[in-house]
Amino acid sequence: MSEMPAAARPTRRRVITEEINDEAPRASAYVCEAASCMSAQAHDITLRLGERAAEAGLTDVMIKRVGCLGLCAAGPLVEIAETGQLFGHVKPDEVEGIVKALKKVKPTDTRQPQGPFFEKQLRVATENMGRIDPEDLDDYIERGGYEALKRVLSEMTSTTVRDEITRSGLRGRGGAGFPTGLKWTTVAKAQGTQKYVICNADEGDPGAFMDRSVLESDPFRILEGMAIAAFAVHATEGYIYCRAEYPLAVARLRTAIRLAQRAGYLGAGIAETSFNFDVQIRLGAGAFVCGEETALIASVEGRRGTPRPRPPYPAVQGLWDCPTLINNVETLASVPTILRKGPEWYAGIGVGKSKGTKVFALAGRIVNTGLVEVPMGMTLREIVYDIGGGIVDGRPFKAVQTGGPSGGCIPAEFLDMSVSYESLIELGSFMGSGGLIVMDDTSCMVDVAKYFQDFCRDESCGKCVPCRVGTTQLYMLLDLITRGEATMEDLAQLERLAGIIQRTALCGLGQGAPNPIFSTLRYFRDEYLAHIVDRVCPAGVCTITPAEVMA
Repeated sequence: MSEMPAAARPTRRRVITEEINDEAPRASAYVCEAASCMSAQAHDITLRLGERAAEAGLTDVMIKRVGCLGLCAAGPLVEIAETGQLFGHVKPDEVEGIVKALKKVKPTDTRQPQGPFFEKQLRVATENMGRIDPEDLDDYIERGGYEALKRVLSEMTSTTVRDEITRSGLRGRGGAGFPTGLKWTTVAKAQGTQKYVICNADEGDPGAFMDRSVLESDPFRILEGMAIAAFAVHATEGYIYCRAEYPLAVARLRTAIRLAQRAGYLGAGIAETSFNFDVQIRLGAGAFVCGEETALIASVEGRRGTPRPRPPYPAVQGLWDCPTLINNVETLASVPTILRKGPEWYAGIGVGKSKGTKVFALAGRIVNTGLVEVPMGMTLREIVYDIGGGIVDGRPFKAVQTGGPSGGCIPAEFLDMSVSYESLIELGSFMGSGGLIVMDDTSCMVDVAKYFQDFCRDESCGKCVPCRVGTTQLYMLLDLITRGEATMEDLAQLERLAGIIQRTALCGLGQGAPNPIFSTLRYFRDEYLAHIVDRVCPAGVCTITPAEVMA
């Protein structure tokens, strides 16, 4: 998607009469222009709403483009900022109700509760989403943007910055949950005159759209987080590795970089200090394996994106053999808020060693599909039923899949489990980047395992034999089971081969590929046995060859 022509962009304070209103607006309509709503004519809604407001003589209102409001299931979305009134499934030719609501807004109005989807969230990484124009630097600054960076450069040393991040308990939100402060300290202490910071925005998990939404909605926050990280580890250059399938995110990142450079928040002498740091964008071609750090580095360097054995780790020998800090989008997005509100504030959120909040993309058979950010320790039941609105058509909950293709499926018996890094690992899954796919009783768990295995074998880079050959063999065994043609010996072979691949594959893709198999066998073995012994799919999903035909 090409960048929108400047003349077509609705600005924050532009009244359709083309007069500029410098006074605070009496009322504001926030129109979600993230990718999902844009695909349903959100920009046309912005323009039409502005036209109708002008025709109605509402010169004291602001029609404002914002990023993701979160409740994607109801998009396109428009919110009246002063009252919190939300309009869903808006169409460009049906904006009269919004205009009437804008007319009724009074200075004494207060925001009304918007229901559990919004009220039960706690925004940290996503605190500006749905509140700022993603292409307006002034709007970002008005909401506290770059305050953290200014404080870092004027009041702190690199050591104190690292100490605050360490005390906050922030862990990497890309999947593994490695302590962020420890990673920053390792890079800072590594030998090398040139160091780099890379933002890993290569989000490839099925059903995941957390990073895309943050990049589209609040790109300045990522740049600020990267600049703070660069100061903390003594880096001068940064790269954002973003998949080319995110054209709106890429366009807004480019705009944000250009505006930040002009304003002195990137480049030489940032904020009138001696600190220099600049950022470039590198586009990925959609290879899932490039989310792995060493494969990502190879791709940034212009080589084929395949992983290499570790050690040495990128923190010591990364991009062009220089010490390199790699954090994902959500991790970097959390940094400015932590430094503004303090590490103790952030550490006070969460449970055990899982501090702070986590952004999840709710998908699957759930009413309120969308993007949410919740405190660590919230139960699955609260996420699925309170925030998510429950299961579509009121069907029974069967499982939730977390952690992407390398994650696991958690059954209904653990709905009251507190979500944390440790609790998910204990159940045979893991946090991952934050995709959360809900399934009801119409899902076949063997078919689910087969789907993720098919994804992993297709995304394998082919460098190591366990992944290249093993994932294909796992898929073929699962396919036999779903067709009702497998034996108990095949099931034993499936488990044995999955364990070998987990232990011997080169990188996380191959090592994690068997996880959906292990978790579904752990909690839904009866469905495997039904396919093999009874030659029936309990969910009615798989096409089973009748036993008499097989005989």
